[in-house]
Amino acid sequence: MRKTVLSLILLASFCSLQAQKQNTATTSIAEPLKAEALQNLQANYDLYKKNALQIWDYAEVGYKEVKSAALHQQTLTANGFTVQAGVAGIPTAFIASYGSGKPVIAILAEYDALPGLAQKAVPEKAPIEGKNAGHACGHHLFGTASVAAGIAIKKLIEEKKIQGTVRVYGCPAEEGGSGKVYMVREGLFNDVDVVLHWHPDNENKITMTSALANKSAKFRFHGIAAHAAASPERGRSALDAVEAMDNMVNMMREHVPQETRIHYVITNGGKAPNVVPDYAEVYYYVRHPRKDDVKAIFDRVVKAANGAAMGTETTMEYEIIGGTHDLLLNQTLAEVMQHNLDKIGGVSYTPEEKQFAQKIQSSFGYQVPAIETAGAVKPLRVEMNAGGGSTDVGDVSYAVPTVGMGAATWVPGTPAHSWQAVACGGTEIGTKGMMVAAKTLALTAIDLYTNPSLIKDATEEFRKAKGTYKYEALLGNRKPALNYRD
Repeated sequence: MRKTVLSLILLASFCSLQAQKQNTATTSIAEPLKAEALQNLQANYDLYKKNALQIWDYAEVGYKEVKSAALHQQTLTANGFTVQAGVAGIPTAFIASYGSGKPVIAILAEYDALPGLAQKAVPEKAPIEGKNAGHACGHHLFGTASVAAGIAIKKLIEEKKIQGTVRVYGCPAEEGGSGKVYMVREGLFNDVDVVLHWHPDNENKITMTSALANKSAKFRFHGIAAHAAASPERGRSALDAVEAMDNMVNMMREHVPQETRIHYVITNGGKAPNVVPDYAEVYYYVRHPRKDDVKAIFDRVVKAANGAAMGTETTMEYEIIGGTHDLLLNQTLAEVMQHNLDKIGGVSYTPEEKQFAQKIQSSFGYQVPAIETAGAVKPLRVEMNAGGGSTDVGDVSYAVPTVGMGAATWVPGTPAHSWQAVACGGTEIGTKGMMVAAKTLALTAIDLYTNPSLIKDATEEFRKAKGTYKYEALLGNRKPALNYRD
């Protein structure tokens, strides 16, 4: 018995020693490749800054990102990628590929702006006259950093220093349009081994907090127009129906799980007060950490809409606009990315940038972190509860092992979807954070190419986390909602 135990101990020690040797060998291979990738990225800093600021200026909303997508495709094509445009039935979606064989590492790129947030790159609220949209979520930086990382990896494949395929997925309409969902639904990630992504933020960290599943729709009511003073009894107000629906949904908030988030905006409420509106529209989001609960709560919202139509003697139809899954986390990949983010570090500000940051922070009515935190990297922390937002990266994470990070492209304390975020994104502060992301993505990819066991472990973790769940898009079989911003 003692001999058996001793044999097992010796075997375990041998396996551990072999693993250490393998890791040491892998590290020795990866380090010079990482140094080369970092040099390539820094050498092209000005180009990537120029591209990001150009897309910041374009500020095109979801599925309208014609110029933004074209600029990314031109940059990738000029660097030897083969670009397939208009994938998944979306004119502004694309896949850029280089290399052949396994592993296939994909990097996600986003580039849509948000309506109603046009803002100059100054530290006070200053809308841009004649413009509507602004990059309040930093997707001009997101897409550019991902393209940059993809090009750095392509150089190493071209030089035969690593083997495999690198892909950059051009992903439009993340802001409510669920662009990636259609790409997943079409099977465009089926042969991918790992997906890397990132997002602009006000701090540097690895994404180990899930996202809220989300389902959205536009509810359209049709009534009868009439003179609101002379013959109101002949009219049936579609706006009354919208308001009745909103009232019922607001009362429903007391009777849904507390993690639920429901938002709406009336997108059409009529044209003149003296005309009974014969058409009105309201746009709803329903969110919850669990996708099954999202579907159930959304069905109750539909019942409220039906009830509102019945009570106001109007008719109603609704169109599903978007639907996204929660985010499936992968700690194996997160630890690899954390190591590389720690290596790169955060963002340092010049004296002028500190002044800009102080002015930005003075516009907030709450306590903000120290400006110096932009230069720090948060330690890896796993939080299984969902975060406050939703992303169509969630659907990707149910198709392939996925990992992401945030980089400090905004002044500490800056919330997404704010004029302050737009302003930061149009400055060197945003560019510096973008390059932190580009470098971390590239270094993480190098680790995966040079150490196949990481992909094997990540895949096993992914399979266990997904379990027996069979993917089904929450938005159903509808075609891409290309005009959802109209």
